[in-house]
Amino acid sequence: MATQFLSFLFLFAFLLSISPPSSAQQQAPSLTFSSFKSSDSPWSPGQNRILVSPNSVFAAGFQLLPSSETHYNFSVWYYNVSGSLIVWSTNKTSAVNGSASLVITTSGQLRLNDFSGQNLWPRDASGNPNSSLSLSNEGNLSFANWQSFKFPTDTILPNQIITNTTLVSKNGKYSFANSSKLLFNNTDSYWEAAKGRPFQMLQTDGKMVQNGEFFIPADFGSTDLRRLTLDDDGNLGIYSYDPDQKAWVVVWKAMQEMCRVYGTCGPNAICISDGSNSSTNCTCPPGFRPRSGGAQEGCDIKIPINNPAKTKFLPLDYVNYSSGANNTNKITARNLAECQANCSKVAKCLGFGFKYDGKGSCSLQLERLLYGYWSPGTEAVMYLRVDSSETDISNFSGMTKLLETTCPVNISLPLPPEESSTTARNIAIICTLFAAELLSGVFFFWRFLKKYIKYRDMAQTLGLEFLPAGGPKRFTYAELKAATKDFSNLIGKGGFGDVYKGELPDHRVVAVKCLKHVAGGDPEFWAEVTIIARMHHLNLVRLWGFCAEKGKRILVYEYVPNGSLDKYIFRSARANSREDGELEMGPLSENGLNPILDWGVRYRIALGVARAIAYLHEECLEWVLHCDIKPENILLGDDFCPKISDFGLAKLKKKEDMVSMSRMRGTRGYMAPEWVRSDPITAKADVYSFGMVLLEIVTGTRNFEMQGSVKHSEDWYFPGWAFEKVYKEIKVEDILDRRIKHSYDSRAHFHLVDRMVKTAMWCLQDRPEKRPPMGKVAKMLEGTVEITEPGKPTIFFLGD
Repeated sequence: MATQFLSFLFLFAFLLSISPPSSAQQQAPSLTFSSFKSSDSPWSPGQNRILVSPNSVFAAGFQLLPSSETHYNFSVWYYNVSGSLIVWSTNKTSAVNGSASLVITTSGQLRLNDFSGQNLWPRDASGNPNSSLSLSNEGNLSFANWQSFKFPTDTILPNQIITNTTLVSKNGKYSFANSSKLLFNNTDSYWEAAKGRPFQMLQTDGKMVQNGEFFIPADFGSTDLRRLTLDDDGNLGIYSYDPDQKAWVVVWKAMQEMCRVYGTCGPNAICISDGSNSSTNCTCPPGFRPRSGGAQEGCDIKIPINNPAKTKFLPLDYVNYSSGANNTNKITARNLAECQANCSKVAKCLGFGFKYDGKGSCSLQLERLLYGYWSPGTEAVMYLRVDSSETDISNFSGMTKLLETTCPVNISLPLPPEESSTTARNIAIICTLFAAELLSGVFFFWRFLKKYIKYRDMAQTLGLEFLPAGGPKRFTYAELKAATKDFSNLIGKGGFGDVYKGELPDHRVVAVKCLKHVAGGDPEFWAEVTIIARMHHLNLVRLWGFCAEKGKRILVYEYVPNGSLDKYIFRSARANSREDGELEMGPLSENGLNPILDWGVRYRIALGVARAIAYLHEECLEWVLHCDIKPENILLGDDFCPKISDFGLAKLKKKEDMVSMSRMRGTRGYMAPEWVRSDPITAKADVYSFGMVLLEIVTGTRNFEMQGSVKHSEDWYFPGWAFEKVYKEIKVEDILDRRIKHSYDSRAHFHLVDRMVKTAMWCLQDRPEKRPPMGKVAKMLEGTVEITEPGKPTIFFLGD
């Protein structure tokens, strides 16, 4: 009985020793000290003690694990900083309970003992009995020759040597190996430092040194606290602490598109990011269903492929699978059919990617489909292999529809009649048929002449002979009235007229523009409309038809769903406002605002608009001036492909009407100086307007909205302000759109933004002869011609 009682007391004492500290202990004020010596041993979690650096920036001590209330890690964290972010800790496999202790033995060894007495301190830390554990101002925990800077976890601090070190995310899925590569599961690499140069050191001013080179984050030069951290989402980033916001702000990211991080979605799934790239979601491709945990865990095929010969391919536009080097076979194919044939003859080929770049880029995906993502930057189509009985259709479209320029036509010929045994009979039949055809031909030709004479007289009476053959379709007023439901759905107002949305009997959605104050008679109007309809370019809104009856002048355009450019680049633009004759409404996000366009999309929009204007100026059979280039007349398609509207309509109005219209509609900021000087109007007027739009795309601000300047409002000039910031103060960041300024990477975006700004300055020169033609402007944006430093644009006034 006595033995059982003693055993009970021993068990009760043991349970008390391993129990976590009470809430009263956790809430007690921390006991701080500058160094931990052997005389302070042992140090247990329940003592609520911390080691503070001399500058009081960092602290070290026992910290509870986020997912546990009983286990601790010995960690280093930011002291008196919001969130107390941990920057170093013993790894999670060496977590201890409340009975553990940190001691310095009499032989000078630093030990982290668990309840069994096993030493869990990372690596051997030995010194002499007088050695002490201390924390430097830079956050380096040291004991004798041992330093925490030599054994980083997921964070690197300023002035910490990074060379030949490896960072591991807290969830253990991602690692930054050899200071140069991001790996998923320690095997698959999805990002590598530029030119393979490993990171060496993050300096206190923000500069990241890379083996003789360096790059600079967005807040270079400030004295904020900084850190380089590998986050649990697999992205490597430099963070800076903002004391005003009391939060960590990202100033550099390795991956601009989060969907390109391996492991974001499970096998077979496709990762899709929103317009601002702040969040991602996973979806299953056609022919697949999500697993029990959702598409984030992966997708399974609905109908397994048992017979490779009975399969088909579903096109997934802008989708790419990066299944790894062992599961991706890259070959060169002369065309799409050859690439598909190579995949069809391999049983384990699950699909292939084909890039329409003229180089025959073909990638066969073998055995597995991993790391799928959707991005317009891929410029490729993934053809997914499914069973031939699969009924799902692809909902990833956009590229292949633009490539379908011809329609397949099946031509079948009747079988020849059986040979007759009588030659005379065959001759008689042939002669009879020939005579019948000859007589019928004479008869129908006579009827044609009668009809032709009748319609010729009617056309002369109505003036229809001025309408060239092969022109646009002519609609009746009644047809357009029915299509627009009696012109009830007004979607825009502009200087040329009102715009209504409608649907034709063949279910095509159209934008119907009712023109007003049109100069000239019917023959001149029809001739100009026919010229406009024959202008075909990827970046021009397509004119499908017109109406000219009862004194009405109406144009029928294709409907562009995403709305005008101003709704995406201007902060002050309202999502539901419709001004200056845009053809339609754009899609709204869940919060009621349009998505913010990143630098790559803005550059593609600017380049597409430049090419379209160059086409109007230099490639059309008849020289065409737009005379009203502005963001409201630049529409965005499904894949943010720009399309210029209202081109070719300038001839329908007089010059003084154009000036008056511009003043009334508030677009005088886009008019070239020659409009008010009464100088001859040339193609250089459009060049000036494009330059102003290009500068607005970079800044995300209207040209007449005054920015930070010491000048009075009457002396302030938008292009001159931008020139001073870029070429005098060398502060290109000051003119960038502040909504996406955080994503600006000097390495990835400097040359792109520099070309856009320099090109805009050349387009905004005061004299027309100093501005380049639009063909050269497009090449300047493409980077195929050298751009010299422009002169400063000078201010001019439109007057009252």
